[in-house]
Amino acid sequence: MGVLDGLRAALGLRAEADARREADPEDLFGMSTAYMTMQADLGYESVGEAALCFSGVDASSFHETVDDVEAILEAGQEETGTEFTVTADGHGYEWVVLADDDPEDLVTSMHFAADTFVEQGYGSRLLAAVFGYEVNEARAGDSTSSQRAYWIYSFRRGSFYPFAPAGDRDRAHSVEFKLESVLDGELDVEDDKEYWYPLWPSENGIHPWE
Repeated sequence: MGVLDGLRAALGLRAEADARREADPEDLFGMSTAYMTMQADLGYESVGEAALCFSGVDASSFHETVDDVEAILEAGQEETGTEFTVTADGHGYEWVVLADDDPEDLVTSMHFAADTFVEQGYGSRLLAAVFGYEVNEARAGDSTSSQRAYWIYSFRRGSFYPFAPAGDRDRAHSVEFKLESVLDGELDVEDDKEYWYPLWPSENGIHPWE
């Protein structure tokens, strides 16, 4: 199974067939408290960026929906300071990338974007929301030092799962299991680990959405 096939299986076609319910952006607000637990209990801080992944469709109404998402984020930028870009990756998926030092603003802006897709009938096009974290310098001697970790929300599955990259296409499974054990209950963590699909960065990239 190739990278694209794996993404389709974990977040797309198979996830749609096994979907627990329709996409519900309200689930994203779980990150409003989870980021504090990540910091207090694990020493992880937000990297100040998050991203919404969706699959496009060649329809004028869908393009108008994306325009509306951009308009809503632009209108809220003055109040929250959340910057955004809309881009596409090499696999044909599209991303709304958000940047803000305030994790709560990231969650709020992510919710606005996702909710706009749902309200305009395109909730089924939403694939994932990604929130990035890294270990702060105060815990440099901790076993999780130098780790960057992500919480990924699957709209098709209605659940979160951790992803902790380690080196070239390796995963720090012990870190992922630790994140699961600490945040399970605060977040609805995916119990089927076949859906814990890694979102690898592009060549020379840092974030999965680059």
